[in-house]
Amino acid sequence: MLSFLAAITWDVSPLIAEFGPWDLGLFTLGPLALRWYGLLFMSGFVVGTFVLAHIYKSEKVSPMWVDVITIYMLIGTIVGARLGHVLFYQPEILKDPLEVFKIWHGGLASHGATIGIILAVYLFSRNNKFDVLWTLDRIVIVVASGGALIRLGNLMNSEIVGRETDVPWAFIFLRDQEHFVNGVAVPRHPTQIYEALFCVFLFVLLYFMWNRTKERTPRGQLFGLFVVLLFTFRFFVEFLKVSQVEFENSLPLDMGQILSIPLIAIGAYVLWRAGKDPKNPYGYAPRDLGKENENPKLAQAK
Repeated sequence: MLSFLAAITWDVSPLIAEFGPWDLGLFTLGPLALRWYGLLFMSGFVVGTFVLAHIYKSEKVSPMWVDVITIYMLIGTIVGARLGHVLFYQPEILKDPLEVFKIWHGGLASHGATIGIILAVYLFSRNNKFDVLWTLDRIVIVVASGGALIRLGNLMNSEIVGRETDVPWAFIFLRDQEHFVNGVAVPRHPTQIYEALFCVFLFVLLYFMWNRTKERTPRGQLFGLFVVLLFTFRFFVEFLKVSQVEFENSLPLDMGQILSIPLIAIGAYVLWRAGKDPKNPYGYAPRDLGKENENPKLAQAK
């Protein structure tokens, strides 16, 4: 029997202007209203720039590259996440091509974001003479922190909810009427919080590992470990979630689990090969901190 008394009632508006009893009209502009999800999504990039700047300075890489890669990351994340949702979860959207661009209607997929980030890092590295795995090893630290904030955004939206449960930390999502049982909101696993906490764990773990070895971090180690741990966790936490789209109910595994399997395999291979290239065991990046004026290309990039 589900324990309603032990559950936490969650009835938070996704609009910042409707937060609590306060008048927060500052967060509205005509018909537009800023949402918690959007704020937390962008906060991931803001926090990430500070973290990445610290990492780059520690390895004598100019922080000016942080601004450059952030642009690549922003585009790769949004485009990858949106296309991933359309292709993997709602291909019917392709019938109206303009709808693909309407990300404010909702629909971003983390697996698509992962692919988009990898492609963005590849393009950034190729264009600016960075080693791809060196860049990925540092960028996943940032991605872990951003992932935690995005999942908190999902919580504020009362979306990606878990299955019914009677655990004492269960949430009753009053705004998620789509998953009411007989017209009633029931206690569910707060899977958004589970994933946010796991991303925090990944951030701490990866940062600790990088801080211990820095420029001598085995090439591919942090990226491989991140992908294996994140998507292994994602595979198992999906058992606690309700299906995101109807067709998943006819599959032996849901789409999130199916998409996680090849990523786990890729991550395991990269982790197994980490640091084993005798010609390039640690990767490389322009060690140009303080030398911007000596390099015409960097000076022009300013």
